[in-house]
Amino acid sequence: MKIAVVGARGQLGAAVLHECAARHEPIAFARSDFDLENEAAVSEALTRAHPDVIINCAAYNRVDDAEKNPSEALNVNAFAVRALARAAERLDAILVHYGSDFVFDGKGSKPYTEEDRPNPQSFYAASKMLGEWFALDCSKAYVLRVESLFGSAPGAAPAKGSVASIAEALQRGAAPKVFSDRTVTATYVMDCAWATVRLIETNAPLGLYHCVNSGACTWVELAETLALELGVEPRVTPVLMAEMTFPAARPLYCALSNEKLRSVGIAMPRWADAVGRYAKGMRRYAATTPADR
Repeated sequence: MKIAVVGARGQLGAAVLHECAARHEPIAFARSDFDLENEAAVSEALTRAHPDVIINCAAYNRVDDAEKNPSEALNVNAFAVRALARAAERLDAILVHYGSDFVFDGKGSKPYTEEDRPNPQSFYAASKMLGEWFALDCSKAYVLRVESLFGSAPGAAPAKGSVASIAEALQRGAAPKVFSDRTVTATYVMDCAWATVRLIETNAPLGLYHCVNSGACTWVELAETLALELGVEPRVTPVLMAEMTFPAARPLYCALSNEKLRSVGIAMPRWADAVGRYAKGMRRYAATTPADR
């Protein structure tokens, strides 16, 4: 299959591109290749490529900045998705788009399912929810909600993000501040990329899925497991969400159930297993020289 990967230089895009390379014909589109906020440019680029599948890995992820710049978040997370959906419809292509756990308010106490009603609490969250709606308006679409993405494609430099920041602090002997009361289902990018391609290859039912690693944990539990896998002392500084102030609201309990994904034959590995593989990849990368990368 010809698979267009939009946002191919990003953390998730690079992982998806790597996963597609072995069995398919990937077409990489970086953000600089066309203006995502220009529907005509989006349509022209994709019509030229004429892919069978369009995977949208581009997103505006600056959660707090979105409170000050809601139009920018909406343009990338919602209206650009609408343009991609319209292009996919014209080309009779499958659209894959990634959603977010932030669409929920975090007031639950058990993992959210695809049937639970969203209740976004920030401009960022609202933009992601609108993007889901626009994507699902395409007749052939998968929307995969992911959460707390970590990791990078093999051979790539360690990606930025919360988990990477914790790893860096642990490795230099600091005790990073991590939430003891915020529950998540973190997503290893390579597992997400694998599941994405499997959905397409197996012609799984279209629609909305939660594409996260299995099992829920607090950030303290994740950080301590990461420390052990890195072979460093698991020193962390637990903090409560109520002790921190952010411009944008964060869901306190935001674990997602991936049971629907499992029901179509795609069983996601446990989060601790993913953290172990992530740490192994970090050690392997650190052992290489710049010339080898």
